[in-house]
Amino acid sequence: MSRAFVREPDGTDAFEELPDKLISQHRNLVTSEGLQLIETEVARLEAAHANAQAANDRGEIARVARDLRYWTQRRLTAELAPQPSDLETVQFDSKVTIVRDDGRRMTYRIVGEDEADPSKGTLSYVAPLAQALLGKSVGDGVHVGSADVEIVAIN
Repeated sequence: MSRAFVREPDGTDAFEELPDKLISQHRNLVTSEGLQLIETEVARLEAAHANAQAANDRGEIARVARDLRYWTQRRLTAELAPQPSDLETVQFDSKVTIVRDDGRRMTYRIVGEDEADPSKGTLSYVAPLAQALLGKSVGDGVHVGSADVEIVAIN
């Protein structure tokens, strides 16, 4: 049985502190958009924390405080990466188009972990596909998992 929310004998609610979200051990490289995402999230959570305190919502305070600790740490460790210096090789913040061995054409922008969303065309620089693509050029092929891909464009 979870002890996250228990009633104390005096009738007040007691909340155990929520465990912190895991922080990646990789460098926190970010694009300018990624840095803005972090700043926006910290501001949103600071406002949510103030609202939860004003409402004396202890559960919400605990949840928002945990998220605020995570995003504050991500802001402190964020390293704004320079934009790619050339379009000859795949780098952090490159947009790369690949063709998979099954003929599917896909384009990804290689970004920081917190801004990655493959369904929206962004891929974390620590993802296996991104790791395989970094440093490669147009025409190069890479093998990732059980698939082969070829780089057809870098922009």
